[in-house]
Amino acid sequence: MALRLVCDRELEIEKFKAQEYWSILAELATAKNESFQARLVATDGKKLEKFDIPDQATAERLKAALEGGRFLVSNVESKAQRRNPAAPFTTSTLQQEASRKLGFSPRHTMQLAQRLYEGVDMGGEAEGLITYMRTDGVQIVPEAVAAVRRLVTKLYGDRYVPPSPREYEAKAKNAQEAHEAIRPTDFTKEPEKVARYLDADAAKLYKLIWQRTLASQATSAEIERTTADIDVTGKDGKPYGVRATGSVIRFDGFLKIYEEGMDDAVGDDGALPALAKGDALDPRKIEAKQHFTEPPPRYSEATLIKKMEELGIGRPSTYASTLNVLREREYVRIDKKRLYPEDKGRLVTAFLESFFSRYVEYDFTADLEEKLDLISAGKLDWKDVLRDFWREFIAAVNDIGDLRITQVLDALNDLLGPHIFPDQGAGTDPRACPSCNVGRLSLKVGKFGAFIGCSNYPECRFTRQLADTGDKASAAAEAKLLGTDPETGLDVTLRTGRFGPYVQLGEQNGGEKPKRASIPKGTDLETLDLDHALALLSLPREVGLHPESGKPIMAGFGRYGPYIQHDGKYASLGSTEEVFEVGLNRAVSLLAEKAASSRARRGPNVIKELGEHPELRGKVQVLTGRYGPYVKHGKVNATLPRDREPEQVTLAEAVELIAARSAKGPAKKKPAKKPARKSGKSNKEAVEETAG
Repeated sequence: MALRLVCDRELEIEKFKAQEYWSILAELATAKNESFQARLVATDGKKLEKFDIPDQATAERLKAALEGGRFLVSNVESKAQRRNPAAPFTTSTLQQEASRKLGFSPRHTMQLAQRLYEGVDMGGEAEGLITYMRTDGVQIVPEAVAAVRRLVTKLYGDRYVPPSPREYEAKAKNAQEAHEAIRPTDFTKEPEKVARYLDADAAKLYKLIWQRTLASQATSAEIERTTADIDVTGKDGKPYGVRATGSVIRFDGFLKIYEEGMDDAVGDDGALPALAKGDALDPRKIEAKQHFTEPPPRYSEATLIKKMEELGIGRPSTYASTLNVLREREYVRIDKKRLYPEDKGRLVTAFLESFFSRYVEYDFTADLEEKLDLISAGKLDWKDVLRDFWREFIAAVNDIGDLRITQVLDALNDLLGPHIFPDQGAGTDPRACPSCNVGRLSLKVGKFGAFIGCSNYPECRFTRQLADTGDKASAAAEAKLLGTDPETGLDVTLRTGRFGPYVQLGEQNGGEKPKRASIPKGTDLETLDLDHALALLSLPREVGLHPESGKPIMAGFGRYGPYIQHDGKYASLGSTEEVFEVGLNRAVSLLAEKAASSRARRGPNVIKELGEHPELRGKVQVLTGRYGPYVKHGKVNATLPRDREPEQVTLAEAVELIAARSAKGPAKKKPAKKPARKSGKSNKEAVEETAG
């Protein structure tokens, strides 16, 4: 269901048609030279709707009328508003907020929360810092509420604590509320005190949980919102109306502790200057601004989890793993924190919607979750649920088994039409074959997966990948001439094959295949020029000769991205550009770092054999290991002084170091950690989990 949400949103975006509209903004100033901005909201006494200024001509006419107009304040209204804090974290809201504020993936958030819950060594004793992290409950036990209120009073004063404790109710569909909200187990362990026992990410997450919990029991923020209506007599003599809005925080309340993140930026009007009815205003600047409606935004991990929770899909324990499966199976990809469906994911979704629609309906999963809750509560027989499910499911499987592959492909062609056959806006048939102009394009299935092919096969062998996946690959469905190679005189063309876009030098002549080079993912095909294409065709390129071996170092692209190679050894490059820019010194350093890393993983490496110990027998060696160079005799290891080169160590020096190390005796073992004190979960909860 999560995959369908992502695919449905992408389909909405593909079908979206942008609509133009304009707005008129006025920069006004008071007699005291205080400036602010207002927006045109009425013409001829009629309220302006969003699309009432459809084009530039209309906008310029209105702008001209206002530029010579007379502006008088007609009404000023101020309203006090209260903003309440958000509830303490559930699993879902923690994952959402950590994504918005900290940039953490749901999986990373849950890994950190697990560590905070299981226990952290804080000077001899492992302590659980937060309560159980898989919960949809927003309630907190009374003792914890009292502790929060005491701490808020101590840190911020009486004014920041409301007269009575705040109570919250879960808003999520199918919420079980078997556990309390995620909170610190001991509120006196302030983030600054525990940070030194945690890694950076864990410290950030703990601080987020601590602040959110404290804020949940703090007073409301008090905000004053002001609206000023301004009458305008235009240059054309007609009446117009503009409006300015502003807000100011009169008392910060819980905002002093914590402010909830937003998925989309919200503009802040700021405060307006003091205005009174009848005030004349000076129009300093009138501006016409063009806008276009925007499609719904793609889901981020945070907004997808929020949507799943609203629909009752999944459970606190499954959100992170669900998103992880979508990525691992390459059904979706994440680009700039937004989720894009891959072709594989869209095919799976389209197939299920066409032939197993019952099982990908949003309410089906939510209803199933409710049944599972009833089974867990002993109110429903699990065998009956499975029997009913299987009866319908096996019938659907048998029905699809009787269909021909062409029937399946026709259904997918229709459902995925806007994606795989996008309208180019030129009035042409998007399914007409661009190669033979006779056949029609259709979804095909081959040895290496799905692709688009011509119905006129084998006379026409045109193929392309399913659709533009973000690299504007559809622009290269036909061969596009980029220019001529100055060395060979052959044409350089941009093409798209079954495995994506590529550049080609010349044409196939007899049995000899022309030289080709794949285009790295993320390359904008619309700006790809001849120089870039020739650079790709020149790969792999020789960076230079290695100063030690005299053998060439090569740079190129491989299955796992950009790389350098020398004498059968490989090292990765950080970016596509480095393939063309990396120099000899940088390449030698990268190869050396890779070699050192490989040696470290293999274990200690012998640098020098010093010979036999003069008294105790047995060989003495100089080695390098995880913590640097050292000398070894039998089971005794002695670290070399930092100022001593390992290659220059003598047998006598080594014997002396080994004797000194032996005199200290064996290293003392660290005491075993005590079990974590998980004070965040009651005995009853533990028994319930064990029984479950």
